[in-house]
Amino acid sequence: MPSEFDLIYRHFAHLGAGPAVELSVGDDCAILKLEPGERLITSLDTLVEGVHFLPDTFPEIIGYRAVATAASDLAAMGARPLGMTIALTLPDAEEFWVHSFSQGLAEAVSEYSLPLVGGDTTRGPLTVSVQVMGAVPVDQALLRSGAQVGDEVYVSGTLGDAAGGLAFLQDEWRPSRDAAAYLVERHERPTARLALGQQLLAVATAAIDISDGLLADAGHIAAASGVAIELESAALPVSPALAEAGERAITWALNGGDDYELCFTLPTGVPAPEGCVRIGTVVAGEGVQIDADIDTGAGYQHF
Repeated sequence: MPSEFDLIYRHFAHLGAGPAVELSVGDDCAILKLEPGERLITSLDTLVEGVHFLPDTFPEIIGYRAVATAASDLAAMGARPLGMTIALTLPDAEEFWVHSFSQGLAEAVSEYSLPLVGGDTTRGPLTVSVQVMGAVPVDQALLRSGAQVGDEVYVSGTLGDAAGGLAFLQDEWRPSRDAAAYLVERHERPTARLALGQQLLAVATAAIDISDGLLADAGHIAAASGVAIELESAALPVSPALAEAGERAITWALNGGDDYELCFTLPTGVPAPEGCVRIGTVVAGEGVQIDADIDTGAGYQHF
């Protein structure tokens, strides 16, 4: 059985090069460099087998998805990606599994310009923790707390696709073959909207990535900003694939989570970036309201 260091150098050491990396895998710490006038931001996400991905998920998908979901936090802050570290807990050091996992990581490293600059491996239940690091200008960052009464609420992409894909994988509904393939792809391989986050940096008043469901995450903006958000059900962007689910499509769009699209607020009159849709308004008050009789639920909660 390969040692911890054999695994690291064989499968992960080549993923550590990047423009912000001065020292990568191989020492006690990595060294990253910031440009003048920037500050460091960091975030940590953990994926646990049976909680965040199904037990029979291919390791390539786990590797890619772990990075994409963590990178989405950088997108929500408008950050330029610098690098990441990974803590990988494995039941055993099965060489083929680790190699396949590293292939998913390699694709994500390239896609999101997030070199792997360090980490740790240990024995235990399958768990992947990814810490991402990024940079923002010293006087700028997208926060949840800046929404103002009168702002318009937008989202990128379409909502509910990941929930629909998971429901299919769990045999809870049967869409058409093409729809199923699309929705499963959206669930297993989410897209971190890094370019959009950086585009919004100078114009958005608040932002968050949608990981726990639109209602829950819009609620975080409302709470942090001391405002209320009114959503328009007819404006929610739903893909043709998810629309096959009928009334459930809107419920999944509101509560499903794992979309990793961005929800953000813009002052009235500021044009939204391409691919983004207005879904509501910021008003005085608290919480999130929707103009339809829908079982809104509470979004995803760990406890």
